[in-house]
Amino acid sequence: MPKFIIEREIPGAGSLTATDLQAISQKSCAVLNAMGPQIQWVESYVTEDKVYCVYIAPDEATVKVHAEQGGFPANRIAQIKTRIDPTTAEA
Repeated sequence: MPKFIIEREIPGAGSLTATDLQAISQKSCAVLNAMGPQIQWVESYVTEDKVYCVYIAPDEATVKVHAEQGGFPANRIAQIKTRIDPTTAEA
């Protein structure tokens, strides 16, 4: 199943409290549960003004539906084609 990275522009994201992040996570999980197992949230990274989320989904449209139903921005959605890390440099 394809994997996607979603860029969410959220001014002040880096200043969100643990309670704020918990509430956002709970909302996301509730939407995911309602949508069924075809879409999964893998992890997210919070920066100063953006949140980058990794999702497994059948297509970009499904990711957009999750964002719309959850009230989350999805400013950019890109399908991940491959993954590399330091071990990629090894022979």
